[in-house]
Amino acid sequence: MRRIFGWGRRLGAVLSDNRGGPWGPGGGNGDNGGSGGGGDGGPRNPWGPRRRKPGRPPGEVTSLDEFLKKSRDRFGGGFGGGFSTGGRPYWLYGLIAFIALWILFTSVHRIGPQQRGVVTVFGRYASTLRPGIGFSLPYPLGGVTKLDVEEIRTVSIPGREGENLILTGDQNVIDLAYSVRWNIKSPELYLFQIADPDETIREVAESAMRAAVARVSLDDAIGAGRSDVEQRVEQNMQQLLDAYGAGVQIQGIAISQSVPPAAVNDAFLEVSAAQQQAQSYMNDARAYALQQTARAQGEAAAFEKVYSEYSAAPEVTRRRMYYETMERILSRVDTTIVEAPGVTPYLALPEIQRRQQQAAPQAQGAPAR
Repeated sequence: MRRIFGWGRRLGAVLSDNRGGPWGPGGGNGDNGGSGGGGDGGPRNPWGPRRRKPGRPPGEVTSLDEFLKKSRDRFGGGFGGGFSTGGRPYWLYGLIAFIALWILFTSVHRIGPQQRGVVTVFGRYASTLRPGIGFSLPYPLGGVTKLDVEEIRTVSIPGREGENLILTGDQNVIDLAYSVRWNIKSPELYLFQIADPDETIREVAESAMRAAVARVSLDDAIGAGRSDVEQRVEQNMQQLLDAYGAGVQIQGIAISQSVPPAAVNDAFLEVSAAQQQAQSYMNDARAYALQQTARAQGEAAAFEKVYSEYSAAPEVTRRRMYYETMERILSRVDTTIVEAPGVTPYLALPEIQRRQQQAAPQAQGAPAR
């Protein structure tokens, strides 16, 4: 810093129009007996022009000030007239205005509602600016990096790389595609703690997903267990990133594809169809077994009821069972009645009943005709 300010003072002294140094114009001339000269034996003014050594021609440039004076005279007498006012050049005021604008535009910062400003001094973290108007040192001494902390960023895995093969807990392989949604939680940690936060989030997501899928079966990975896998991956990722100090917040995991590899997809579909058919047969067998069991239980309950009645009145129950059995049997066969021995009249009861049944619909339809 001392070197910088020292060079600034030297440059200002060289470019200033006050050619005599701090003692005023002409203070360094040793011929007029001024206080800065060495004509009276005192110390010579260090800002004044060198004394001309004997033997040098009068037109030779002996100092930087004389060189600048000759240059101004050559280009019109020191930029006089419209290019200076009050003895001071306009470019000096322009330089001052430029420096003021530079400080204004590099020191005042407007932070949006969804943004945070990370302030650095000489590249080192200093503070974090909230939404509104903030201030910092001018560039290059200080700087502000604006970050949107509410923007939801998405990392897609595997992206355009092709298949993402992962081994399940039952030694099967699936092709898994998923996305990670996240946003910035701590801007200073996001900028300075990890060299490449985006790549770190991708690697942590792949590691957490492989660890979660390795604990479930193939059916869970491609079926109803996907939601549990997503929650487990989100929790593991957040724990790892907090341990790293990444300064990010995981918003969610979404599995978009969970299928077998393309090389074995046909065979996997056949196996799945066979498993579904086997499961269907097993369900039918269970339903039939339940039906037969319920029927047997009903018959056993009816037998228990009949047995209790039989125990109370055995003769009556036996006769009633005989009548019910004969009625059930005789209702299925043709009946022939014979009146007395030696006489063979024949009464065809089934034929009569059949004729009566055929004549009944005709009798009902006759009034209509």
